[in-house]
Amino acid sequence: MDTTPVPTQTESQERSEVLANILCEEIIRGQLKPGEKLSETAIASRFQVSRGPVREALRRLSERNFVDFIPNVGARVASTSLTDMLHLMEVRESLEALAAKLAAEKMTAAEKSRLEKLYANHLSMFSRERINPYFQSPEDLDFHYTIAKGSGNPVLFKILCEDLYPKLLVCRSQHQYIKGRGAKALEEHKSILAAINEGDSELASIYMIRHLQSARASLENLIEPFI
Repeated sequence: MDTTPVPTQTESQERSEVLANILCEEIIRGQLKPGEKLSETAIASRFQVSRGPVREALRRLSERNFVDFIPNVGARVASTSLTDMLHLMEVRESLEALAAKLAAEKMTAAEKSRLEKLYANHLSMFSRERINPYFQSPEDLDFHYTIAKGSGNPVLFKILCEDLYPKLLVCRSQHQYIKGRGAKALEEHKSILAAINEGDSELASIYMIRHLQSARASLENLIEPFI
């Protein structure tokens, strides 16, 4: 019988993980701006910790492409371009098509009800504001997040919700001026929702692909004049 002890996190590792999560959230929300210097000394002072956990936290964020280390300069908040966003969306298409397919097959009645409420919230928000910058509303991403969770596949959920979606959120915070597709995107969500509610996995996948291809084409039209 294997009696090898399971390694536990040290206090320093726990601190660095907490710090990484806090800084990541501030980058996503735009509180830390692209190119902004991340001073180990200043962060350590702010959170009343030593520089070791701060250095480790910044290293973790660098591995996730939220932070850049520049020689002779130090750590900076990474800048994401519209082209970076386009690449993320290309990868997103196939992954979310699979998520929609699996969600139509596996989602419970309660999960479908939550998805319907998210769509209703998004529709209500759009009806009130009528100004819909690209990828602005949290309900938009929550709609996709709920579908990913409803896929019942933990590997797919991790890739989409822990790796890809946070990067899309950073792009959103750094490019809030981008105009979106508004009512058309909502209609696309409505079609995806209907297919999932009906348990039609193939149609759900097709509608998701069309939705994301339309979003990507909108972004390509913005980028094209500057290429």
